Amino acid sequence: MSVTTNQSPQPPVPQPSGTDPVLLLLLGIVVALALGATLYLCMAHPSLAGPIGAVGGIASALATAFGVAIALRRR
Repeated sequence: MSVTTNQSPQPPVPQPSGTDPVLLLLLGIVVALALGATLYLCMAHPSLAGPIGAVGGIASALATAFGVAIALRRR
């Protein structure tokens, strides 16, 4: 006597697509803080506005680039 089991294949688990919303929120907060600190320093020290603005712009661009790199690495 043989026992036959009816095993139906399980549907594949869908992979989440897109980026993590928490990562996007943190990236937005970091960029906003970097730009806000740059604006504050430029207003507090007008003679250093050029160098401070350059550093703040580069910091915001680097934060965005790191966020994109982390988001693409997780896929």
